[in-house]
Amino acid sequence: MNITGTIDRPLKRDPQKQAPMKPSVSEPVGSAHSDVTTSGANDSRQNRTREMQLIPEALARAHMHERMQEAERERQAVRLVAARRMQRRAERASRRARRALAMAVMQ
Repeated sequence: MNITGTIDRPLKRDPQKQAPMKPSVSEPVGSAHSDVTTSGANDSRQNRTREMQLIPEALARAHMHERMQEAERERQAVRLVAARRMQRRAERASRRARRALAMAVMQ
């Protein structure tokens, strides 16, 4: 029972072990696009599996990038609160100094 494989169901599961595609006699030579080759199909299959394996890493990288941005925004908010606190303290000290100067001039 010698059954050849089809494109959807190849004879062998590993793309590297499949027989290379042969041009059909009904097609003129050179009619196929240059990017339609068996090596391109194998490369796209391998790239797809490589991309699938790298998806969790890409998700983790995006998650960490988002967390880093959130931490930076939090640090900016803390710095802003501290700057406003110091500004209010400086304004109070300025008012006290002005009041003390006015009291000294009036005596």
